[in-house]
Amino acid sequence: MKVIGLTGGIGSGKSTVLNFFKELGVATFIADVEAKKLMNSNADLIQEITKLFGDNAYKNGVLNSAFIAQIVFNNTSKLAQLNALVHPKVKDHFANFLAQTNAEIVMYEAAILFESGSYKQCDYVITVTANLEERVQRVMRRDGVDRLAVETRIKNQLGDEAKIKKSDFVIYNNALKSTKEQVKTIFDILMKLN
Repeated sequence: MKVIGLTGGIGSGKSTVLNFFKELGVATFIADVEAKKLMNSNADLIQEITKLFGDNAYKNGVLNSAFIAQIVFNNTSKLAQLNALVHPKVKDHFANFLAQTNAEIVMYEAAILFESGSYKQCDYVITVTANLEERVQRVMRRDGVDRLAVETRIKNQLGDEAKIKKSDFVIYNNALKSTKEQVKTIFDILMKLN
């Protein structure tokens, strides 16, 4: 089994690329989605998050994502504290996922793959990149937020240049047809690697 890390900045098109890999039979694990599930279901994590952010961290028993995001994207210390709580739980959850799959290739998608240290669990890493203005527009449309909110999130992530230097493959996600072709090429290479 090969574990492939998939990363890229917000709005780069990681989900699109992940879906193309999924169509080729790759098993997928989306760290952000799994983290949210854990933050809503793991009693220890819920208790720790409430302790860190107060009673407003959960609304009617559900993580108050907007409240938390407002804090962490403007306070790097709180972001680091939240990550220190969540990342070990996600790592354990991924280990369980790996133990239960017999897929030849498993893709671990995480926006902060390098920042969290999760890249150490991967045999190879792919970075997805796109034109900065395109990324900003995609996130504004998708999340219904303004430019400043998107730029603040981008500043909290490792830049594309640094990610690319640490990666084995890069996908330039500027046109869907080209992106799909790049995915197929990389998939073929990965299938041949030991």
